[in-house]
Amino acid sequence: MKFADLGLSDELLKSVTDAGYDTPTPIQAQAIPAVLMMKDLIGIAQTGTGKTAGFVLPMIDILAHGRRRALMPRSLILEPTRELAAQVAENFEKYGKNHDLKMALLIGGVQMGDQVKALQEGVDVLIATPGRLMDLFERGKILLTGCDLLVIDEADRMLDMGFIPDIETICSKLPAQRQTLLFSATMPPPIKKLADKFLSNPKYIEVARPASTNTNIAQFKVPTTSRAKREVLRHLLRTDNVTTAIIFANRKTTVRELAKSLKRHGFSAGEIHGDMDQPSRNAELQRFKDGEINILCASDVAARGLDVKGVSHVFNFDTPWHPDDYVHRIGRTGRGGATGRAFTLVSSEDAEAIANVEKLTGGKIPELKLEVDKAEAGDDERPARTARRRRDEPQDERGERTERRSGRKGREERPREERPREERPREERRPRAERSVRPDYNPDYREDRRQQPSEPPSKPGEWNGPIPEFLGVSAL
Repeated sequence: MKFADLGLSDELLKSVTDAGYDTPTPIQAQAIPAVLMMKDLIGIAQTGTGKTAGFVLPMIDILAHGRRRALMPRSLILEPTRELAAQVAENFEKYGKNHDLKMALLIGGVQMGDQVKALQEGVDVLIATPGRLMDLFERGKILLTGCDLLVIDEADRMLDMGFIPDIETICSKLPAQRQTLLFSATMPPPIKKLADKFLSNPKYIEVARPASTNTNIAQFKVPTTSRAKREVLRHLLRTDNVTTAIIFANRKTTVRELAKSLKRHGFSAGEIHGDMDQPSRNAELQRFKDGEINILCASDVAARGLDVKGVSHVFNFDTPWHPDDYVHRIGRTGRGGATGRAFTLVSSEDAEAIANVEKLTGGKIPELKLEVDKAEAGDDERPARTARRRRDEPQDERGERTERRSGRKGREERPREERPREERPREERRPRAERSVRPDYNPDYREDRRQQPSEPPSKPGEWNGPIPEFLGVSAL
C-alpha cells in the first residue's frame, strides 16, 4: 500500500514524497482513512511507529477547507510535554508547506505575549500542553467553542503526569459535536474510562498489543552494583559501537552528575531535564540533532516525543519506576524500521522495578554479564576503604608506609618498623636517657616540687591562707 491509496490530496502527497516517505506504517494505513471519514478514533501502537503522521496528515486535508477566526482555534492537539508538542509542530510545518494553514504552539517556559498575538490573528491548528492552555483559557485569551477536532496524544503519559482532570475540563469546554482522536502506547483503565466518556462510537485500531516493545530493538539487562554503574556504562559506550545514544536516569540530579562524569572521561555528552528552562532544553536538543554531541543524558521528560534519526543505543542508567516508561524510553531507538540496542543497568535496588517491566512486556529480558576491567574506573569513583591509607601518605619502593622525621627542608623518610614496639625485644628499645631532649630540660623538676613545698605547714589553729603584703608595712 502507498500513501496515494489512502485518499490524501495531491498537494499533501507531494509534501510526503518530498519528505522521503512512500509507504505508510501500519498505524498510518489504518488511521488516515478513518480520520478522513470524520470518525472518532482510538489508536494503540508502540512508540516509534508513526502515530504522529497518522493524525497530522489527514488533519491537514480536513483543515484545508474553512476559515480561521481570532481567538478561536479550529483544531486542538494536546501533548504531555513541550518536546513532544514541538515535534508535532515540526511535522505540521514539514507536511503542510503546500497548504495555507496557520499554527500556534502553546507551551510553558516561554513568553506568553507572542502566543496571545498568534491566537488573536487566528489559527487553524493549536498545539498545546494542558497547563499553558488552561492558564490562557482562565485569562480569557482563548475560546474553545469553535474547535471541531480534538487530538489527545500520548494519553497514558498524560495520566502519569496528572493531566487527566485538566483534560476532562478542556473536553467539557469544547463543542459536543466534534471529532476526537485518542492515541496511546498503553491502555490503562483510567484512559479507557476517559475514552468511554468523551468519544462517540470510536474506531479501535491496535497495531501492537498494549505495552509491547519494538522487535527491532535488541534488549539486554546488565547486572551490576550501584557503585559500579558508571564504570559499566563507560565500558559499554566504548565497546558496543555506539554512534548516538540517549541515557535515561530517574532523577534530575543523577542526570546532571552523569553528564559531568562522562565529560570528564572524554565523552561528548549533554543533558536535558525538567529543571532547565525551555530555551536551554531546545538548544541542547538541537546540538544533539546536529551531531555536536552524540550522547544525551535525559530524565523522562525526553522519553517521549524525541524523534532523532539514527539513535543507535538507549541506556537505562536506572530502571524506570513506572513500567510503561520503559517502553517509551527504548522506543527512542529502532525508529522507522531501523534496528537499535537497549541496555538496562540493574542493581539490587532495581530488582523490583525490572520485574514489573518484564511483567508488563510479557517476557524476560536477556541478561548480559560483563567483566569490566578495573582500569575503567575513573577519578569519580571512591577508593575502597580496606587500605585505610591517606592519599598523600608517602610510600617506599616496597609500597610500605613511611613516616617523616622532623626537620627542615629536605625531610628524610624512613620505613616504619615491621614489628610493633611491644613485640620488639627490650634491648632494641632505646633507654629514656638516650632520647634527644632540650638542653634546659630538668627531668627532676616535678619531683623536686612535689617533695619540697614552697612554705612550711602552719600550726593548728593558725591562719594558713595567703598573707597580704600591706600588713607588713608600718603606718608610722
